Amino acid sequence: MGLSILLAEQIISLFLFVAAGYASVKAGLFKSEDSKVISNMVVYICSPCMVIYSFQIELTKDKVQGLLLALAAAVLVHILMIIWTALFRRPLNLNSIERASLIYTNAGNLIIPLVAAVMGIEWVFYTNAYNIVQTILLWTHASRTIGQQAEDWNYKKVLLNPNIMAMITGAFFFAARIHIPEVIGTCLEGFGSMIGTAGMFVIGMVIGNMDLKWVFSRKRPYFVCFIRLLVYPAVTAIIFSMIAKMGVHADAKNILLVVFLATSAPAAAMVTQLAQIYDRDAKYASVINVMSIIFCIVTMPLMVMLYDTLA
Repeated sequence: MGLSILLAEQIISLFLFVAAGYASVKAGLFKSEDSKVISNMVVYICSPCMVIYSFQIELTKDKVQGLLLALAAAVLVHILMIIWTALFRRPLNLNSIERASLIYTNAGNLIIPLVAAVMGIEWVFYTNAYNIVQTILLWTHASRTIGQQAEDWNYKKVLLNPNIMAMITGAFFFAARIHIPEVIGTCLEGFGSMIGTAGMFVIGMVIGNMDLKWVFSRKRPYFVCFIRLLVYPAVTAIIFSMIAKMGVHADAKNILLVVFLATSAPAAAMVTQLAQIYDRDAKYASVINVMSIIFCIVTMPLMVMLYDTLA
């Protein structure tokens, strides 16, 4: 129960950042279109800095084995969500924004501060596994899904994307036991710590010109949120609880809990930011994101209770 309360508190704090962004536009301090500048900063500066800095820890055998377990779990759950979404695409008439919102979660913005507050700072390392897998897929599968046109997803540009380069650099530093100078580390940490606040603030700015009554009167986002927050996590809880009981690692239950938290998170803020970059329906992506953030205050604690009971 204590874990569920801490989860709810952290999620509410992130929602307040959304509210601040919304209020700033309503007050005339910013225009809704200004959010694209902040989106580019989050995507191309804050996110790469966070990825590199998160690898700056001591290399041990136990850490490597735990990371490999988390990585395997992250790959498995992404494959399953992509397959499930592909199967649902035609029967449910899912558009590109809905498909991306079902597969990709707010792991970068939400899970790192959530894991640090709820489980302890030593467990944040394992969030890298989910973020590595999701970062690769966001700039390959998701960008192709949302961009839709060939010129929007040139693979040369994807491989040279700052986020992919940051992931490769961070992993190399970790494996080679290279520790960056403190002054550079402080800079990376500073930019990386902005990702949660800035990412959520952008969401609020995007919906600043929207009628919230209209937002919550739309039926499709409720359906998307139901699958994203309840159906996918519930099935994942069953699978992960079975793996946890196999004894593959001494801390398997908690390591898989980190990945499960990422899987149970609301729709990714990055979907909105990619929609802005590719000039797609960013407002609809924001509607799904905001609604899923509100609902996950209840659904994430419930899903964690389910996993804890099964595991």
